[in-house]
Amino acid sequence: MTSRSFISTLLLVAALGSALSACGRRGDLEPPPASVITDENGHTRPKPVEDKPFILDKLIQ
Repeated sequence: MTSRSFISTLLLVAALGSALSACGRRGDLEPPPASVITDENGHTRPKPVEDKPFILDKLIQ
């Protein structure tokens, strides 16, 4: 391995490492605000998911 390819590889690994280490926040995942419902007691629960038919569903039934 030549010194030029070694330096290029090292710079690529450093760039990828710094780019991937800054993705997101530390901690638990939070659902989007529109997918959470608050009931009358103040408890939050996930919003029910609508069942939308897909155009190819008839092929597998």
